[in-house]
Amino acid sequence: MAKIAVVFHSGYGHTQRLAQAVAEGASAELVAIDADGNLPEGGWETLAAANAIVFGTPTYMAGPSWQFKKFADASSKPWFSQAWKDKLFAGFTNSASTNGDKQVTLDYLFHLAMQHGGLWVGTGMMPANSKAATRNDVNWIGTSSGAMAQSPSDASAAEMFPGDLETGRQFGQRIAQAAARLAT
Repeated sequence: MAKIAVVFHSGYGHTQRLAQAVAEGASAELVAIDADGNLPEGGWETLAAANAIVFGTPTYMAGPSWQFKKFADASSKPWFSQAWKDKLFAGFTNSASTNGDKQVTLDYLFHLAMQHGGLWVGTGMMPANSKAATRNDVNWIGTSSGAMAQSPSDASAAEMFPGDLETGRQFGQRIAQAAARLAT
């Protein structure tokens, strides 16, 4: 069975809930980046042992949080030794606005994975874009490159849209299926 790690930063708890949904779908281990941008003890070892690494960060000012960026910069050590080459990668993000420039953040995560010599997994989901679609449908935001969620700025993490969390869970399942195929 493939080992999957979800490494993420969450400023207010919304991205953490999305990380938990992705991890649930993928049967993955969570590695939380703390408020100072550091991994927990054993975090680097967890990522080294993983067959797939899923990046998660809120989108702040059209990019990842500085805490995630600090982690990304620190990943130059495994980059230098090509330790993550040919691992599977995927990513997700959350912001307060429906668009919020989340695609820029996903592009950042994609390019980070490519610098590590990784293989990227997109959502593989059709968008919920019919007249009958509602905000709680899976992939209502209509993303392909990674999971996106939207949390109004005045909403608590407990008030996240169920469709966004289900999108994350199904995305995690897709990552796990791809990792299993590569592990054989």
